Amino acid sequence: MCAHRTHIPQPPHSAGATLPGLRAHIEPHQIPSPVDGIEADRAKWENQTYMTLPGSHVPQSTSDFLAIDQGNSSPKFIRVSTWNMPSTSRLAEELDIPIVAAIQPFADLDEREEPVPLVECGGSGPARCEKCGAYVNAWCTWTAGGSRWKCNLCAHETRVESDYFSLLDANFNRLDYHERPELQKGTVDFVVSQSSDYWASNPSQLLNSSNSLTDLTSVAPARKPETMRYIFALDVSDTAVLSGFVTSACVALRTILYGRHSEDGTEVALPSLPSGCSIAFISFDDTIHFYDVSPNQIIPRQLVIPDVDDPFLPLPSSALFVDPHQSRAVIEGLLDNFQQRQASGLQLPSSQSCLGSALHASLAALVNTGGQVVSFVSTLPGLGLGKLTPLENARGDEALDDKKYYAPRNVEWNNLGETCADAGVGVTIFMAPTKFVDVGSIGAVPSLSGGDIFFHWDFKPLRDGPIMESQLRRLVTRKTAFNCTLRVRASNGLRPARLMGNFHLPNPTTPTLGTLDADKTLSVSFDHSATLSPHQYAYIQCAVLHTTIDGQRRVRVINLAIQVAELAGSVFRFADMDVVVTHMMRQSISHMLNHKLSSIRDELTELCSAILYSYRRNCAAATVQSQLIIPEAFRGLPVYTLSINKSKPMKAKYIDPDIRNYYRHMLLGASVRSTMYHLYPRMLAVHDLDDTIALPHPETGAIEMPSLMRASYVFMQEDGIYLIDNEELQVLWVGQAASPQLLLDLFGMEDIFKVDSRITELPVLETRLSKQVRNILAQRSEEKGGRATRLLIARQNFDATEIEFADMLVEDHNNAALSYPDCTYCTIRFSLRGLDSVLLIPAERHAFDALLDG
Repeated sequence: MCAHRTHIPQPPHSAGATLPGLRAHIEPHQIPSPVDGIEADRAKWENQTYMTLPGSHVPQSTSDFLAIDQGNSSPKFIRVSTWNMPSTSRLAEELDIPIVAAIQPFADLDEREEPVPLVECGGSGPARCEKCGAYVNAWCTWTAGGSRWKCNLCAHETRVESDYFSLLDANFNRLDYHERPELQKGTVDFVVSQSSDYWASNPSQLLNSSNSLTDLTSVAPARKPETMRYIFALDVSDTAVLSGFVTSACVALRTILYGRHSEDGTEVALPSLPSGCSIAFISFDDTIHFYDVSPNQIIPRQLVIPDVDDPFLPLPSSALFVDPHQSRAVIEGLLDNFQQRQASGLQLPSSQSCLGSALHASLAALVNTGGQVVSFVSTLPGLGLGKLTPLENARGDEALDDKKYYAPRNVEWNNLGETCADAGVGVTIFMAPTKFVDVGSIGAVPSLSGGDIFFHWDFKPLRDGPIMESQLRRLVTRKTAFNCTLRVRASNGLRPARLMGNFHLPNPTTPTLGTLDADKTLSVSFDHSATLSPHQYAYIQCAVLHTTIDGQRRVRVINLAIQVAELAGSVFRFADMDVVVTHMMRQSISHMLNHKLSSIRDELTELCSAILYSYRRNCAAATVQSQLIIPEAFRGLPVYTLSINKSKPMKAKYIDPDIRNYYRHMLLGASVRSTMYHLYPRMLAVHDLDDTIALPHPETGAIEMPSLMRASYVFMQEDGIYLIDNEELQVLWVGQAASPQLLLDLFGMEDIFKVDSRITELPVLETRLSKQVRNILAQRSEEKGGRATRLLIARQNFDATEIEFADMLVEDHNNAALSYPDCTYCTIRFSLRGLDSVLLIPAERHAFDALLDG
């Protein structure tokens, strides 16, 4: 979108950094726009299907596209930082592009795409390489008349089992090729339920509980797969009750279990919990409360465990879990009981919380099967296992690099998270704190077990209750696996070096996760161990051994073949900036425990400049030295690097430690697409929508989304209305000179001062503009699997929420960092002169210090 005829100044409350000294002025319109690349790629793939064979440019993560699996996995499952792999380690080092793969094993597919094929393997399991353990795939070759197959990763030849044998045709393909999905597709699921070799192991670490865990040494080393079990653990301390958090949690639970009807009996929400799953309930304050909700109970039977330092199961685990439909009357009675605590206002529970002990007790109930714990938390756990003491939030710069905010203050939380991962138990926590709850400590459990954190600061039931319900619905409806073990293998010449994400790593190569779902992404970096041949492909294979919700043991195998390049230009031409940016974000977060934030921001900027300088040195050495040369694939790298520096984990100004740690967890496991949209929020001009955009097509019913614009006040005008969305927050900014007709069409009133900025959703009006904006918001929610996002209204120079809006405009001076033009100036100076020489020039070093430290 082009700049408007007039623009508005940045509000004075946006705190940013300025570049000292004299410099040439850079117009914002003259520097590369990330929006242009996003829109061009979106338009390209809107009516074009991506064929996955190597050799073509891959759609960006921000584009919606259809992929046809031709033996290479879809980019929705795996993306790499360059689709032309450097042939040598020397070439890779010279180019400074990190060799990284971002893997999202259970990513959602478009309903028009072919589902991942299911391969029944019987008791012997899938064919695997005898040397490296890789799974048979479309890139293997067959020798000795079909009696042996050659692994594409290690080149070892493995004997074919008799029940898998097939003769070969004249082209050395198996005669049953068309009957074998694993030989045609890049992504397949092998069913291995019948083979005990693939069953989940019983956990090696035991709790100190005196019940139901002490007999693990007498059970089999592997456990037969079962259906998913859920435990819902509610914090019923006074803070949770009085804030309405408990009531909202009960409403959400009731809805996902049994649906919801309107007053006239119309069903407005369907039940969401997968059929066949069993559930259990516990609550906790200064004691732990178990509930027997079996169908033969008239009312729920409560069993209290007062000794929170040594929790145990008062019932066998089999007696705690019930079918939610068979026990509906008892469960609804229990939820009514929880809700009545707030309504009565009498006999409020303790102000204390024993979350750590409650999670230990939940683990005790699931340790023999695996499953998922969903906990609702409002209070700092000051009692029981893992107890924590209140911590004064330091203000100012001294809090930025204090490692006590970023690591668990009690080792029990790390131990608990690792044990949950080993036991196949994922822990998800919904948080609604009113003060410090130490996400850095208790967040270690969901981070290590593969779970989620949903953070609702200053919880308001009317505003946040529906959002929490949508998050809970997404939690139970998305594809989720448990008892997960992941392994990444690569062809000769490549070696997996480091994995990053939310998981437990008991050894350097095999992450373990209690749960792994459709929204989670892991990344792995690679080193060269030998020279790759440019005449052959390089291969990556990711295998995830897991149990499905319905109790089937499977292995999801993801295969990728990548072209190998000897020329620097080929590597840059097929680079994937989205993966590089995601890697930079994750690497920065992982360094927070050992490095100062200023040093991390320094490293980020140096990596960005190094990549641009490497391109100039290797691909554009003949150009004028004063000319800015940016490779097409990395046009947006400077602004995304700046966005990382402005993100909440890395920001160079005080942020509440709980909020900073929440975003650390979220970004460490987010998909590549979500990461890109979070760093550079999607922004559009509502007042510029034409008459057909964002409305159903009269024939197909499809809704075309409007074009995006750059995130800066420079490209805005006072009489406009703008919507910005960073995947966690949506803000609708209303200019103080906005047309009364626009306000009437969107809010139902003409006076901007009468617009209620506290509304949580837009009013349903029959105007075209109202339908368009509501369709856009609904489409954004659908893209996130139905998960709703908090919506704020920000009237120009009137509402405090404009601060949130201003901070999301990453191209401006804000978040204690430079603007995009100033950042570009520094990057140009850095990349033009070369890293070594610039680091020795004091004046340039001073300019960079301003960029990095604000």
